[in-house]
Amino acid sequence: MNKKMLLVGIALVLVIIPLLGYDFDSDTGVERYQNGQLESTRDVYVDSIVNYIKHNYSILALRNSTIIDGTGAPPKEEQTIIVRSGKFHLIGNDDEVTIPRNAIVMNMRGKTIIPGLVGMHNHLHIPGFPDVGEVASKLYLAAGVTTIQTCGATDAGKELLLSDEIERGKRVGPNIVPSAPFVNGPGGNPNMIIPKNWGHLKDTIGYWLNRGVKWIKVYRNVDPDDLEVIIDMAHSNGAKVRGHLCSVTFEEATNFGIDGIEHGLNSASDFRTDKAYGLCGGGREYMDQLDMNDPKVTSLQQQMIDMGVFLTSTLSIYEASVPGRIYLDDRAKSVMSPYLIGRYEERLKEAQRHRDDMTRELRLKRIMAFERQYFKMGGLLCSGVDAGRHIVPGFGDQRNFELLREAGFKTEEAIQVMTGNGAKVLERNDIGSIAVGKKADFVILDGSLVNDTSVIHKVNTVFKNGLGYDPGKLIGDAQGKFGLE
Repeated sequence: MNKKMLLVGIALVLVIIPLLGYDFDSDTGVERYQNGQLESTRDVYVDSIVNYIKHNYSILALRNSTIIDGTGAPPKEEQTIIVRSGKFHLIGNDDEVTIPRNAIVMNMRGKTIIPGLVGMHNHLHIPGFPDVGEVASKLYLAAGVTTIQTCGATDAGKELLLSDEIERGKRVGPNIVPSAPFVNGPGGNPNMIIPKNWGHLKDTIGYWLNRGVKWIKVYRNVDPDDLEVIIDMAHSNGAKVRGHLCSVTFEEATNFGIDGIEHGLNSASDFRTDKAYGLCGGGREYMDQLDMNDPKVTSLQQQMIDMGVFLTSTLSIYEASVPGRIYLDDRAKSVMSPYLIGRYEERLKEAQRHRDDMTRELRLKRIMAFERQYFKMGGLLCSGVDAGRHIVPGFGDQRNFELLREAGFKTEEAIQVMTGNGAKVLERNDIGSIAVGKKADFVILDGSLVNDTSVIHKVNTVFKNGLGYDPGKLIGDAQGKFGLE
């Protein structure tokens, strides 16, 4: 065989081998090239991360996709998404996007693709357990939450460490935007910052700012003067302040320059009767009587909007206190420790004695209406789980979607609240929506989310930075571990 014939033969082999090596997996919907296109995750990630990775391809094409993109735009069908090197590379109609020859192709018929959820009140602790970070991180990611802001830390040093380890691929979990310890007034928990004087306050806040923390949360009994100092220091250092308020009203905090407020109507002491300045007290009749059309409600909301204050919805944790709504789904029960399951069973027995009491049910409806009105007026509403009671990280975020839909939000609006709006609050233009150039953080759901709200729980794969994680393995590893004593 002469040299020319040999070269021709080699060329033919190079053309034919990829074609012979191509197959379609009908169970996963993945079309595969068996010629080495799958990258080796072990070259980049430690074994403990590799075990959870389901898909790791340099170029991925998602065909026949239904996309809810996180901007509030209506869903788009028959779309093709090209993911390249961990980012969204091309997005368009199926008949308009050319699929790269070396792409792995996944058929998304019958599925819904949404951005990775951005949890904006997603602690790494729960009452009685100051550090559940390792298990909670797996549960957040398994549920499609790819970024969290922790909204107050009980152990800020551990949060910083975990955030760094996940960023470096040493642990599995969402991207974590950590917090400083809570700042409170008299009556706070020992792991909170309770200022002795302004010198103590400034030194402590300065310490956490110097460590790179960009978020400070104030709590129910914070002194108004302390809050002003905290806001000034934070803003001078490019950081933000958010609050679960009571001693300070929404109006006062807005005038001070606070960036965000948690829990909505339930923590709005503006409407309490006999409320004394700087103290958490007064009557809460407003929760049973307040009309959302009352000018004092709309004027407060407009002031907050005008001053750029975001509001964080935490509907699932409030629902957990409504007697007629207390439930525990099988997934949550499977990951909870025996202690937490026992506490739930005690809570359920107590709730059953008050099933006919509609007080908290009606309050939940008012909280929903307050948030819906804030959103419709143009306010920046985001969402988080505030895990506790029997509300588990990640699963509670998913429940928030269903509750937002119940509150009157369209599917695309609820997804916007839980994704794009959170990214805006974090001032992150690289996450929060499905758009060319952004990080490929997205969730594949089995079914039509537009037609069935329960599809939010049916997570097929969670992609973060273009890597596809297996939710079943993440949840499986957390069995019985959440809330171990």
